[in-house]
Amino acid sequence: MNTENQHHQHHITVQIAGDDLQFRPVHLEDRTPTGAQIAAAADFTPDQLPVILQLLPSGALEDIRPDEIAKITDDLNRFIVVESDRKYLLTVDGARFEWPCHHISGQTIRILADIADNKRLLLEREDEADKDIENNEFVDLDEPGVERFITRKAIWKLNVQGVVYEFETHTVSVGEAMIKAKLDTNQAWQIFLMVSDQPKKELTINDVIDLRAPGIEKLRLTQKDVSNGEVPQVPRREFSLLPKDEQYLNAAGHQWETRLNTDGGRWLVINDYQLPPGYSHAMVQLALNVPAGYPAAMLDMFYVHPAVRLANGAEIAQTQMVGHIDGVKFQGWSRHRAWNPATDNITTQLAMADGCIMKEVGL
Repeated sequence: MNTENQHHQHHITVQIAGDDLQFRPVHLEDRTPTGAQIAAAADFTPDQLPVILQLLPSGALEDIRPDEIAKITDDLNRFIVVESDRKYLLTVDGARFEWPCHHISGQTIRILADIADNKRLLLEREDEADKDIENNEFVDLDEPGVERFITRKAIWKLNVQGVVYEFETHTVSVGEAMIKAKLDTNQAWQIFLMVSDQPKKELTINDVIDLRAPGIEKLRLTQKDVSNGEVPQVPRREFSLLPKDEQYLNAAGHQWETRLNTDGGRWLVINDYQLPPGYSHAMVQLALNVPAGYPAAMLDMFYVHPAVRLANGAEIAQTQMVGHIDGVKFQGWSRHRAWNPATDNITTQLAMADGCIMKEVGL
């Protein structure tokens, strides 16, 4: 039994592919295999002079000599083994490189040509736009002619207060974005990052935004402590929300209230909801009808006051319903979604409302 256990400990499984990049599991008896052993496991004989390439997690391809021991990790170990009788040529910004396999990854090209991270890698094409090549993307070098690649300075974009600005790095601090947008960083601001299908996230001036993250839509800012000289009213708290709901509303900086109607209606009212450009109003009250059985009972639709149109005067579809809160008419947006009591709450309902409102003006 001990002998079997020891044998099992030395036994490993790697993934091996040919030039078609279709990986298959292959068992090896040695945890420190040489290139020759990997080639043999892929059914190559030494006289075929196979080329053994290890596909690293970064996307780079590393050449393994027949007598060289491959670096085996506890993660996925992938190898490409091909019989090659030629070298493939490519150029990067005019510099010529050779590669023994007709597939090459973007990351490998970057390593070969020492391309900085702040540059884009593009494949030149004659009859169509040049193609961006990602690090984990493969290019077939067996196409007719020499594949020509070029690099360009990477440009990253961020919408700040409705205006799109360009940045040379994929990370930018909120303060840098504000300076770019000519906003006074010495004033007090409420700052929110709007991300598609997510609740808006409150940031500080020192926070850093990674512009590579999917779904980033805009950076929205509103000044704090804007007053008309009146004594501020104490917000109404006539019923309690879930602790996580109140935590989110407070963290987002909303001026919110919970109100009980005489007809039994229970309403969450956000008094300072800012609309994106493209609407007839810049700021509204946004309300959610919160049934007594929430969260087992679903939240549905959302309401705004005053009623809004698009900036060009056009009406918005499915907004003809009316809700009454303290005798004031709120415009009901008939927007519906599936509800899961285990995961949905006021935060996700507001995220849905944010998405619907931005969609109507093409954001």
